[in-house]
Amino acid sequence: MSTEVVGGAGIGQAATRRQVAAWGLWDWGSAAFNAVVVTFVFSVYLTDAVGDDLPGSISASTWLGWSLGIAGFFIAVLAPVSGQRFDAAGRRKRSLAVLTFFTVAAMAGMFFVVDDYHYLWLGLVLLGVGSVIFELAGVPYNAMMRQVSTPENIGRVSGFGWAMGYFGGIVLLLVCYFGFIAGDGDTRGLLGLSTDGGLNIRLVALLAAVWFLVFAIPVLLAVPEVPRTAADPGAAKAGLVESYRVLWRDLKELWAADRRTVWFLVASALFRDGLAGVFTFGAVLAVNVYGMASDSVLLFGVAANVVAALGAIVAGRFDDRIGPKVVIAGSLIAMLVVGTVLLAVSGTLMFWIFGLLLCLFVGPAQSSSRTFLARITPPGREGQLFGLYATTGRAVSFLAPTLFGFFAWWFGADRAGIVGLLVVLGIGLAALLMVRPPERDPGPRTGPNVTSVQSD
Repeated sequence: MSTEVVGGAGIGQAATRRQVAAWGLWDWGSAAFNAVVVTFVFSVYLTDAVGDDLPGSISASTWLGWSLGIAGFFIAVLAPVSGQRFDAAGRRKRSLAVLTFFTVAAMAGMFFVVDDYHYLWLGLVLLGVGSVIFELAGVPYNAMMRQVSTPENIGRVSGFGWAMGYFGGIVLLLVCYFGFIAGDGDTRGLLGLSTDGGLNIRLVALLAAVWFLVFAIPVLLAVPEVPRTAADPGAAKAGLVESYRVLWRDLKELWAADRRTVWFLVASALFRDGLAGVFTFGAVLAVNVYGMASDSVLLFGVAANVVAALGAIVAGRFDDRIGPKVVIAGSLIAMLVVGTVLLAVSGTLMFWIFGLLLCLFVGPAQSSSRTFLARITPPGREGQLFGLYATTGRAVSFLAPTLFGFFAWWFGADRAGIVGLLVVLGIGLAALLMVRPPERDPGPRTGPNVTSVQSD
């Protein structure tokens, strides 16, 4: 058995392959919320079925955008300091367990959202609250990455988790499609479930909750709790205002050391929110604007995940050759062009073509954003900067959904919501272009030894 240490940063012991796999399984399970609830099934059910006969001039899609925007505001307020307090109190794993449980509870509650516009508000509240809790759960989860990796293999471990999320979504979407949704008439799927009151979709929400719960358990059993930090003994008991004082102090130190890093954190927060908006509202647009059948949306979701994953893999080669800034900027420009085309075209076939083309550039922009920061991070400050990377991403997570809802309401058409997404991507691109790219020859760095993992 190999005895090299892989991780255990702050836990005093080596991480095993079993621990790495357990950590990745949480990402696999979390696809139940991202892919099924937010993107391809429940949000579509809310706008296309539950709220399709909503009285008044404001559409269900607009209300969805605003509810997610409100959720994003609470994420922006709470996420920046939550990880700091979890670590200071030595409750990273406990916090992950509690937040995951409440996310699962919100998902299970979606079973009670019947196909009637009177239940739209219950669905929006559960979706909004679930989104806040889920994003907060991502803070201790992402922090655990340093416990199951070393500087030599953190990229591979992170990529493993990312891939698990993509493929977990694909598997669950296929299960939902063939088991619960495919077909016509009053019964759907291989299980022959009734569509009365949206029963088949409500059962999908219940399945997603169980799926997440089951695959979240391994990391809670396999990865030890992080010890209480001694850096700031008062941080664990600090209030919200005091926690922000600590955050502000760290940001000032970073500004004095390397302003480029701060500007990149801001730029990446903007365009990453736009990228998230593409997946969040893609399914809603497919059904309400381009006429795609609700059951076909899941197949589009599978294809979108595959295309995004392949795009990220291919872009990694270009990243090494021409640098991450070129890859990110090129991807964002391509998405702006494709998004503009989507404003003009109609029909399901056009959405399949240009929707998948849009997804092709999401993966590269996401993956190269992470490598950009890795290339400009001073040695020894990786943990702090990637923590701020997660924080800034959450801090503006209300922009894309809010602007989507605003433009859809202003023009009285869901299609116009695309403009809101393009605005966010465009602002992020403009901010990125002002950031100096990483130096091509950063000097000797630790090699990516990916074999230093204990066999369990």
